[in-house]
Amino acid sequence: MNILVVDDELVSQKKMMKILSGFGTCDGVKTGKSALRAVKTALENWQLYNLITLDVSMPDISGVDVLTAVRKMETDRGLTDEEKSKILMVTSHSDIETVKACAGKCDGYIIKPFNKQVMAGKIKKTGLLR
Repeated sequence: MNILVVDDELVSQKKMMKILSGFGTCDGVKTGKSALRAVKTALENWQLYNLITLDVSMPDISGVDVLTAVRKMETDRGLTDEEKSKILMVTSHSDIETVKACAGKCDGYIIKPFNKQVMAGKIKKTGLLR
């Protein structure tokens, strides 16, 4: 499984990468712009990310805006639903407005703090793990 972890908090990013490294190969970036570059490169090289964990609150571009841009890039590239990344939004709070903004675009939510059991359960719900 090819995984992209997007989080501007280094401790959270490292924790997520450590947990997810048991499920596949992880790349980590700290900004929304870096995430969009990574996804664009992956699409161009046809090395698609199976899973993206995306922090909702980042300083340069919000996770919601990154989510929208990634989905547009995938659609523009002509990916099928099966080829599109499973995207889990990561947040430290349960903000109803953010949930509404992501409805229909993301594949789930992770509320901080998280652990390996929580992550495995969320990944299973996406269909990436059996």
